[in-house]
Amino acid sequence: MSNLNKALLIGRLTKDPEMRYTPSGTAVTNFSIATNRWSTGPDGERKEFTDYHNIVAYPIGKRNLAETVAQYTRKGALVYVEGRIQTRSWEGQDGQKRRVTEIIANDVQFLEPRGSANAGGAGAGAGAGAAVRDDIPAPDDAPRDVDPDDIPF
Repeated sequence: MSNLNKALLIGRLTKDPEMRYTPSGTAVTNFSIATNRWSTGPDGERKEFTDYHNIVAYPIGKRNLAETVAQYTRKGALVYVEGRIQTRSWEGQDGQKRRVTEIIANDVQFLEPRGSANAGGAGAGAGAGAAVRDDIPAPDDAPRDVDPDDIPF
């Protein structure tokens, strides 16, 4: 019997992505997204819950997914993430054992045209922690008037 480890998420970035490089020079971008779900409580009232997911993007083959995500997304952007779930453990400097569960991205798709990252506002993942903002400027080194279809990913 085979196993399957696959995560599919649509949500909004909770903060700007953070890109760093490994000692060997490989780009790694970390970001988190918020997704919403609805449930009925014991009192019969429907409530909205927000889940937060840590995402890690690496270069994949000739696609530099890590740099593309860091360059073209910002806090509040609506994205589709496909990847696998991974849990890491380590011992902190204080001697305490730590664990983190992350999604290792195989694909990240931008679901809104550049510059309208928050136009929807009420879509998936627009809950607490995923503040809706339309005043996020494009980085100075980003190309202007980029058609999302021209983004290489």
